[in-house]
Amino acid sequence: MNIRIFELERIQSLFENTVDYNLTESGFHPYSMDELLTSEQIKELTSKVIGYGQTNGSVPIRKNISRLYNGVDENNVLVTNGSSEANFIACHTILEKGDEVVMMVPNYMQIWGIAEEMGCQMKAFHLKEDNQWRPDLQELRSMVTSKTKMITLCNPNNPTGYTFSRGEMEEIVAIAKGVDAWVYCDEVYRGAELNEVMIDSFIGMYDKVMVNGGLSKAYALPGLRLGWLVGPSELISNSWAYHDYTSIAPGMVSQYIGELALTDEKRPEILRRNRRMLKENLKEVKKWLDQYGNLFEYTEPQAGGMLFIKYKLDINSTELAEWLRNEKSVFILAGDVYGMDYHFRIGIGERKEYILNGLERIKEALKERFEISV
Repeated sequence: MNIRIFELERIQSLFENTVDYNLTESGFHPYSMDELLTSEQIKELTSKVIGYGQTNGSVPIRKNISRLYNGVDENNVLVTNGSSEANFIACHTILEKGDEVVMMVPNYMQIWGIAEEMGCQMKAFHLKEDNQWRPDLQELRSMVTSKTKMITLCNPNNPTGYTFSRGEMEEIVAIAKGVDAWVYCDEVYRGAELNEVMIDSFIGMYDKVMVNGGLSKAYALPGLRLGWLVGPSELISNSWAYHDYTSIAPGMVSQYIGELALTDEKRPEILRRNRRMLKENLKEVKKWLDQYGNLFEYTEPQAGGMLFIKYKLDINSTELAEWLRNEKSVFILAGDVYGMDYHFRIGIGERKEYILNGLERIKEALKERFEISV
């Protein structure tokens, strides 16, 4: 096998359903069908014929998606089975063996694994923890070359919750233009901003931009497995050709529910609910962390569903996560999966009591193993 194991996803798949408290969830507590849909919509859903839909996504859902961006229409949108498929298709549409890819880290590392397996040359530029996770754009500028085919980003960022300023976005675009590279941005957390103001997309800033999105994170509908790509119409057409070789079509049921979730009436309601959860939970988790003085360090996220935490314990992050999972049935995500030991990620989009109960188990563990109490 030539492709590396996607460690983050494999670890979560192995353990997230085997513990009392899964604190690794990176989105929001999912909606139930009866919470999301009216009785009339549920009735209409049950009468749907479960056939093949339009393989690039129905016109209504692509129109709803296109309204989230400036200067595009349904011809600039390809609907996929989750944003993970979107990433896979995008890499195979834009990249070829030998191309150079410069990727922001820390990051959701799926694209690194895909592009590496394709035979691309991978480079990393960094968000700087000692500068509140701002991007090192001088480093980015020094790394791109005439061989750079794509600069890949995650905004809002997984796992730090950092969001680019407009000036940073403009500088990244200028760097890409300088070497005629594509900008590809994972924007799946767009809509989960703590200040309740949706951040700008890279769409519209440059003619060689493609972004992904989806309903799994900011919209709390991961089980629909509904994602999308947005970009120039010709590139989207080429992406559709690759989509014909992967899953062919998004599911009819998912498209119907997704279309309703992205209406101008329902979408703001969903985002308000999730942002409220995010703000309330962040307040409680900060209070829990701060009671330990300088044991934990963190920069508050600006968006997203998680908090990335640095700790001052003499234990490797994978060992810490395994010990908590085995001894306290609490699952945290080790910083090792991002190449950053002495860090861990916890989700803050779950139900508040669930998170606090999981943290209480960690409190017990700190006292028992490390003799740290508050």
